[in-house]
Amino acid sequence: MTELNGQPAGIRELTALAMINYGHFTTMRVEDGRVRGLSLHLDRLIRDCGVLFGTAPDRDRIRELARRAVADTTGPLTVRATVYDPDLGLERPGAEAEPRILVTTRPAAVSSPPPLSVRTAPYRRDLPEVKHVGLFGLLRLRRQAQLDGYDDVLLTDERGAVSEGATWNVGFHDGRRLLWPEAVCLPGVTQELLRRGHGGPQHTERIDRERFGSLRVAFALNAGVGVRAIRSIDGVEFDPEHPVLDLLRKEYTATEAEPL
Repeated sequence: MTELNGQPAGIRELTALAMINYGHFTTMRVEDGRVRGLSLHLDRLIRDCGVLFGTAPDRDRIRELARRAVADTTGPLTVRATVYDPDLGLERPGAEAEPRILVTTRPAAVSSPPPLSVRTAPYRRDLPEVKHVGLFGLLRLRRQAQLDGYDDVLLTDERGAVSEGATWNVGFHDGRRLLWPEAVCLPGVTQELLRRGHGGPQHTERIDRERFGSLRVAFALNAGVGVRAIRSIDGVEFDPEHPVLDLLRKEYTATEAEPL
């Protein structure tokens, strides 16, 4: 299902998004009409719209459009809400914008995906605090990693410190504490929910490649899969069956989902 402001999206509107590639989005996993972290997803859309367009969408309208998208469906769905202006041109992106909301759905993964094997790559997204639609650099690095036998890529900043995955946040555990990278990156909804729900000690600090050998657990987080184990980074092995991963998954899934 693909609708723009509640109406079927036409080829002109979709072509504009593909050609201009200026906008932002959030992706939610919807089960039984409920979303973990819905308020945070809505906050993200409003915050990012202010950055890119200088205005804010209506929260209730976004929820209405998302409800409409999942009506009369069964099973978990991945719902993406993209905010962009199909009338904004390449020659005058500084023109007054009237952003609209494109809602798309697809079936969500039912089973837990296998652990990831990733490699690091130096890269910083444009405007990393915003979940924008400019994915070329990330997909190029992911493709190169997969062609070389890895599953995905983990980004490092100009200091060599870990920041985020291509389309996910990353966390670690050293056997005592939950660790988050101290770096400029996208503030993830799933990451924030786990921060709030974790019952043990946690800390934010610089994590570079030299630290990998002293860490017990590495994991990826996003709304689509929740907590996903990482089995290796640059050939350094982590325990994908470590009990702390089960604890983190339970803490995340214990988060009460909000109704659309």
